[in-house]
Amino acid sequence: MKFDDILYHLGEFGRYQKRLYLLLCLPAISVACFMMGLVLIMESPKHRCKILSYPNDTYEIQSSYHQDLINLTIPKSDDETLDYSQCYMYVRNDAGNSNSANFTKEKCTEWVYETSVFKSTFTSKMNLVCDDALLTSHAKMIFYFGVLVGDLGFGVLSDIIGRKKGLYLAFVILVAAAFGVCWAPEYISFVVLEFIIGAANHGAFMICCVLGLEMVGPSKRVWAGIVIHVFFTIGLLYLAGVGYLLRDWQYISIAVAAPCALYLSYWWFVPESPRWLISQGRQSDADIIIRKVAKVNKVNIDDKLLKVTKEDTQSTEGRIWHLFSHRVLLIRTLILYFNWAVVSMMYYGVTMHAGNMGGDFYLNFFLLAVVEFPASALSVFLLDKIGRKKLHCAFMVVGGLACLSTIFSVLFGDESLQPITLTLAIIGKIGSSGAFGVVYVFSAELFPTVVRNAGMGSSSCIARIGGMLAPYVASSGDLVGGKFGQALPLVIFGATSVAAGLLCLLLPETLNKTLPETIEDGVKFGRSKDPQKTEYDVSKSTKL
Repeated sequence: MKFDDILYHLGEFGRYQKRLYLLLCLPAISVACFMMGLVLIMESPKHRCKILSYPNDTYEIQSSYHQDLINLTIPKSDDETLDYSQCYMYVRNDAGNSNSANFTKEKCTEWVYETSVFKSTFTSKMNLVCDDALLTSHAKMIFYFGVLVGDLGFGVLSDIIGRKKGLYLAFVILVAAAFGVCWAPEYISFVVLEFIIGAANHGAFMICCVLGLEMVGPSKRVWAGIVIHVFFTIGLLYLAGVGYLLRDWQYISIAVAAPCALYLSYWWFVPESPRWLISQGRQSDADIIIRKVAKVNKVNIDDKLLKVTKEDTQSTEGRIWHLFSHRVLLIRTLILYFNWAVVSMMYYGVTMHAGNMGGDFYLNFFLLAVVEFPASALSVFLLDKIGRKKLHCAFMVVGGLACLSTIFSVLFGDESLQPITLTLAIIGKIGSSGAFGVVYVFSAELFPTVVRNAGMGSSSCIARIGGMLAPYVASSGDLVGGKFGQALPLVIFGATSVAAGLLCLLLPETLNKTLPETIEDGVKFGRSKDPQKTEYDVSKSTKL
């Protein structure tokens, strides 16, 4: 008997699985906080050069004398969105004669920061501004590179030592690094710890998704693959709340790290995957867990069901290079990869750009997070009604066009149109969030069964590349400056989203179709009409 057949008798999503699935969903809250935490921790507040001759200089105006001193010392900014230059000041050069005094424009070495949004960020603490401004994007890129390494490393490790041990190891590393980064003394140690956090954090999340999907029946895997992302959205709301209340990067980091200590108790509550145990020939260990599931679900399990043949434990999976063995599969795989990268870049990038859109930073962040609830609902509701291809294209094109439209409200409007800019960005976020759920199911159904795990795993890695590019695109506006710089990131996100959405129209629809099993099936799939319907089995990968 295959394990799916055993699950059919146990209950595809019985009481035991529901309890376990809830436990595995809770870490998604922390995952969201870490995945988006650098948006708050490394936010660059408005700043200007510190007036060295003024002992209590702050960004905020203290008196008319202070205002006059600023006007004399700090040049006006060439950027129309700023009052003062952020990187230069006038320095007096005295040649010995009071009548021959003159001033030169020089780069400053100390800064004062606006504290109305954040009392302190890691960026302001380390003065990662002006010539060092790109270091913030480097730090975010290194974090997302850690996510990529974690996906690969912990994915392989959990296949070798088991889901439970791999998950617990990831939690131990995450707790140590998450608390350590709260007191990082300088930039190098900070980015090293963030790399470790990225790897352990998302490595744990991948294992949670795999273990959760391995414990539910085939008909429930679409729901299990999407519902966990609702907890991710809850994590974003938690991050917005602690950011608004604490406003200091160290306190925010502690508030994000503290709940992770609870996951250390999972060793006593989360079992090993019976599916993995069977694949390793450990039938007796799997039997113990299966009987426990049957007891909690209040069903009787026939001993005949627990007999596993040698054929059941043999892997029929193909290899990653089989996806490129034929021109049809090559083109489809590249289109899917491009969509995964763009969806990831847009999803993370739009939120990273929240602080540059004007208006209230926390309100922008909150709204860009809360809209993921309707996006997930739309995905679930429409997925089986209009098909995967059309729905994914609609999400990508509508979201992309909304982001592109911000160029009009930013370039040809003033601050009164900021709500329109925010609304368009929200539509863009809904598009990327909805598309994430669809491309996950769409890809899982389009890849042939023998290479499905390889295809989904490689797609997740490609998505990480999009996440690594997101901070550079989000900060590109700072390099350009002015109103065009404010609109530029959203324009890039929008243009690539529209292009990716239109490309997916070249892919075949998978709704109510017999899904490809072999490489040959994959080549033929969608090239001839097949009216037969079948129940599909989604992959063990995830969007994040």
